[in-house]
Amino acid sequence: MKIVIQRVMKASLTVNGKSRASINQGLVLLVGIGPDDVQEDLTYAVRKITNMRIFSDEEGKMNLSVRDIKGEVLSVSQFTLFANTKKGNRPAFTGAAQADLASYLYDQFNQELAQFVPVQTGIFGSDMQVSLTNDGPVTILLDTKNKE
Repeated sequence: MKIVIQRVMKASLTVNGKSRASINQGLVLLVGIGPDDVQEDLTYAVRKITNMRIFSDEEGKMNLSVRDIKGEVLSVSQFTLFANTKKGNRPAFTGAAQADLASYLYDQFNQELAQFVPVQTGIFGSDMQVSLTNDGPVTILLDTKNKE
């Protein structure tokens, strides 16, 4: 899994011009599923995301997690995180998981995440518009295949 984690003041998502989701302070997650991803990747990602101390405490230091601040999560499927740009000018997306596996694992990821924080999602495979107000900005890339 490759996940872009963005700390936000607020965020919203629309599909076909209709509001689908919105959150206040928390995280926007752009979630890419790879063909070799398994349950262990989901569990690792959920643990890292929910415990990652990237929110400021009363002294302005990043010491608080999304759970600590009672924040929310907007999770958006993002197969383009697996783009291969080595040849030519058009990215290839063959490194992403097939849609049926990716959809299943994305749903499982969100269900597991929702055990710890409120989660809203887009619609898998849809063309979505995401609006957000970055906080910091703080943007982190989490790759579950690169744990060291």
